[in-house]
Amino acid sequence: MTGRREQPPANRDGAGDAVKEKNPCRTASCGAAGRAHRRRAWAELLRLPALFSVPGDALAGTAATGAPPNARTLLAIASSLCLYEAGMALNDWADRDVDAVERPHRPLPSGRIRPAAALTAACALTGAGLALAARAGRPALAVAAPLAATVWAYDLGVKHTPAGPVVMGAARGLDLLLGAAATTGRTRQALPSAALLGTHTLAVTTVSRQEAQGGSPLVPLAALATTALLTRVVTHRPSDHGGTAAHGLLGVRATPPPGAALGRKPTAHLTTALAAAYVAATARPYFHATLNPSPPLTQRAVGAGIRATIPLQATLTARSKGTATALLIAALAPLGARFAKKVSVT
Repeated sequence: MTGRREQPPANRDGAGDAVKEKNPCRTASCGAAGRAHRRRAWAELLRLPALFSVPGDALAGTAATGAPPNARTLLAIASSLCLYEAGMALNDWADRDVDAVERPHRPLPSGRIRPAAALTAACALTGAGLALAARAGRPALAVAAPLAATVWAYDLGVKHTPAGPVVMGAARGLDLLLGAAATTGRTRQALPSAALLGTHTLAVTTVSRQEAQGGSPLVPLAALATTALLTRVVTHRPSDHGGTAAHGLLGVRATPPPGAALGRKPTAHLTTALAAAYVAATARPYFHATLNPSPPLTQRAVGAGIRATIPLQATLTARSKGTATALLIAALAPLGARFAKKVSVT
């Protein structure tokens, strides 16, 4: 018999108890850290803070029709969120080789998320988005289907062509029309708002094309000019007969509802205030990127442009007499800015 086999029971049990007390604690700590690490990686892949810029699309589209939000509007918002995140996951999957050179810290090139998992997520989110739109009705699905196709076309090839910013702007415009189609089954009245929101997205996307390596100062300068133009259009007071400038350009006649004049002044004040918030969100970052179009300042301008989508949505909604809804959308802006400090939206 050896001494190793004949250890005193107290010593042997004490050693076992020590192991039992140490290992589970260490294992639980490692498991929690691993889960937090994975959650962080998925938050970066999906750019979760950018989600705050999505609900305002459907709400602005609904307001443009003159109808109040309803259960189908919520389905449209849920569909939009899914399709938006599908685009985020697909974007990184399609750009994984480019990101390996330009952004090796991103979840896919860094190995924190497998490419197959990102592609699977994009497919699942697209399916969920279309299913939710179908629940909202055929008109909503008729808009969601081309929206999904536009997202996939952009990420899988169009993004790197001159048409990329235009396609991205079209996607944002379709997202606004999704809210109108789901809520009322009509989209014609929402076309002007969709065009304005799409123009803003086109400008931001054009700036984003040079955020990795920098580029010409003319691009952020053009985005700054676009912001000024959009602000002028959305704050233009509608006439009783011709509607706004955007309505006139698109051939959509705006018919003011009975009693509209009574609420015109408060609505105009709110629209102006929200438009000022839109300008404040973009003017300085765009101006700095114009003076120095380096990657850090350009990325900051892109992030500001994405976050500025929210006050623009609120402005469009207020202009359509959706006062309460406009304030609700505007409340999303500080939340998006807060979470953007933890996870980048670009």
